[in-house]
Amino acid sequence: MTAVTDHTEHEREREHGRDRGRERDELSDGPPKAPEGADGDDGARSGSEGVWDDGLIARRGGAAAGRGGGAQGAAGGADAYAPAGTPSEAPSSTPSGTSSGASSSSGVSTAYEGPLRARLDALRELVGLSRTRLDSATLAEAGRVLDEAAARRRLSGRHTVVAIAGATGSGKSTLFNALAGVTISETGVRRPTTAAPIGCSWTDGAAGLLDRLGIPGRLRRRPLQGPDAATLEGLVLIDLPDHDSAVGEHRAHVDRILELVDAVIWVVDPEKYADAMLHERYLRPMAGHAEVTFVVLNQVDRLPGDAADQVLDDLRRLLDEDGIALGEHGEPGATVLALSALTGDGVGELRDSLGQFTKERGAAARRIAADLDAAADRLWPVYAAGAGASGGRGGTRIGLSEEAREEFADRLADAVGAAAAGQAAERAWRRHAGKACGTPWLRLWRWYEAKRGPQNFGWPVPQAPADEEATARQRVEHAVRTVADEAASGLPQPWGQAVREAAVRGAEGLPEALDQLTVRAGVPEGRPPRPGWWPVAVLAQAAMTMLQVVGGLWLVAQIIGVAVPNLGVPVLLMLAGIVGGPCVEWGSRMAARGPARRYGLDAERRLREAAAGCGRARVLDPVAAELLRYREVREQYVRVTGAAVG
Repeated sequence: MTAVTDHTEHEREREHGRDRGRERDELSDGPPKAPEGADGDDGARSGSEGVWDDGLIARRGGAAAGRGGGAQGAAGGADAYAPAGTPSEAPSSTPSGTSSGASSSSGVSTAYEGPLRARLDALRELVGLSRTRLDSATLAEAGRVLDEAAARRRLSGRHTVVAIAGATGSGKSTLFNALAGVTISETGVRRPTTAAPIGCSWTDGAAGLLDRLGIPGRLRRRPLQGPDAATLEGLVLIDLPDHDSAVGEHRAHVDRILELVDAVIWVVDPEKYADAMLHERYLRPMAGHAEVTFVVLNQVDRLPGDAADQVLDDLRRLLDEDGIALGEHGEPGATVLALSALTGDGVGELRDSLGQFTKERGAAARRIAADLDAAADRLWPVYAAGAGASGGRGGTRIGLSEEAREEFADRLADAVGAAAAGQAAERAWRRHAGKACGTPWLRLWRWYEAKRGPQNFGWPVPQAPADEEATARQRVEHAVRTVADEAASGLPQPWGQAVREAAVRGAEGLPEALDQLTVRAGVPEGRPPRPGWWPVAVLAQAAMTMLQVVGGLWLVAQIIGVAVPNLGVPVLLMLAGIVGGPCVEWGSRMAARGPARRYGLDAERRLREAAAGCGRARVLDPVAAELLRYREVREQYVRVTGAAVG
C-alpha cells in the first residue's frame, strides 16, 4: 500500500502551465488536461506498475485520460463527480468490483415516495397555513427540513453520505483511513489534526453531494480500489474536525455538516465515551436519528482483558439513557461496535455493516424522516400542546359547545333586555285588552286621573337609569370574553390567542349594533292583535252598560212621575249591569293572560334571535373560522407525525 502524496504538492504541480480554461475545468470537478509529457506519462507509469494514485479526483481523471483509456476513460474522469441527473452521469465509469446496473440506476430514490412524500407535503401545507399565525422563528426549523429534503432529493439517490465524527484524539481519522484502505486524512499527536472536512467517495457521481456539504475539490479523495471496495459501493465518507475542538471554525464545520449528511459514525474512545458534551450536545438531541447512527468504541486494543466488553456495556447504558434505541435482536436502532482502527480489529465488521447500510439506499429517506420527527416534536407546543385537554364544558372536544353558544346568546339577550322587552309587550297587550273589555266608568275614571295628574298615574315609559348603557356594554364585553375563553380553552397558546383576537375584533361596534336591534326588533308599533273573543266581550260589556243606563233612566222617570212606580225591575237591571260589567272585565282579564303571555314571549324571542344573530355574525363566525383553521393545521400536523387522521 502506498501512502497518499500531500495534496499541496500536487496543487503546486498543477499551477505550472495551467491556463484559464483548465482552471475552470478544475473548479467544475472536470478532469484537467494534463500538460504534455507530464501527468499522462505519470499515469501510464502508475497503471503499468500497479501503484495507486494520489487520490485527488481531478488528477485521477486526468491520469485516466492520459493512460489512453479512450473515450470511455475520458468520460469516466469527466463525470467522476457530476451531479446526479445530468446527461453525463449515464456513461460514468464504474469502479472495480461494482456492477454497471448500480451505476446506471436513477438518481432519485423511490424511498422519497409514499408516506415520506405525504409527510413532506403535509409539512409544507402546515407551514403555509401557519405563516399568518406563527412567527418565522417558530417555523424556521420546519422550513429548513423542507429545504434540505428537497435539496437532498434532487441529488443522487444511489449514494449514502456518512460522516465520521468524534472528539479530539478519538481516532476518527485513523478509522477513516482504515475504511479507505489508504492514508487520506492526516493523523498525529498534534491537536486538532483535522482542520477541514475531507470527503471520500467509492462511486462516481457524488459531486453534487459534496458541493452541498461545501467540500472543495482539493479535499475530495478516492479510496484504494481493492477487493473490499465493492463492499462500500455508493458510500461517500466524510471525515469531520473534532467536535470539541478549541477552534470555533472547526465546531461550526461539524454542526453544519451533521445537519446535511445521511448518517453519522460517532467515534469514541475508552477515556471520553462518557463525555458530557458529546451526550448532551449531540447524542441526546439526535436520539430520534438512531437508525442512521453508528457508535464505534475505538482503541479497544488499549483495554486489557474483559475491560473492552465492560466499557462497551457501559456505553450502551449511556446511549439508552440518552434515549437512543439500540439496533439489537433485529430491531431498528443505532449500531454499536467495538474496534481498533490502529490494529484493524473489528474494522471489517464495521465495513460490512456500512456496506449493508449503503446497499439499502434508504439512509437519506430515514434521515429526512427523523428530521421530520424532530421538527414535529419542536412544533408540538404550538400545534398540539393542551389540545384535547379538558377545557370547560366542551370536555375533550376542541371548539365551542352548543351550551357555550346558548350561554353567549343568553348573555347578549340580557344585555339588550330581551326579557324586559317581552314583559313590556305582555303588559301592553293586557292594557289593550283592559281598554277594550273594561267597564266604561273605570276607563272614564282613569282618563280623569290621567288628566289631573299625568305625572303620577297612567302608563308612562320608565326612564332608563343613567348607567344602564354602560352596564349593557359591560355585559356585552363580558359575554365576548367568556365565549372567547371557552373557544380558546384547550388550544395551544398561539391559536388560543388568535381566537381571542378574532372575538375582540368582532366585538367592536357590537353594543351599538345591539342598540339598533332593540329599536327595530323590540315591541312592535301599533295595537296588539285582537283575539276572536274580544267582540263578544265588548258586546257583553256594552250590554251590561246598557242595563245600567236603562235601569237608571227608569228610576229617574219614576222619581219625576213619568213612569209607573215599580222599583224592582229597574233596580234589578241596574244591579245586573253593575255586577255584570266587572264580571265581564274580570273574565276578559283571565282570558287575556294566555294571549298576553304568548305575545310577550314572541317579542322576547324576536329580540333574542336578533341579538343572537348579530353576535353570531360578528363574534361566533370569526371565532369558528379560527377554529376551523386550527383544525386544518392540526390535521396537517398529525399527517406530519405520520399518524392517521381520525
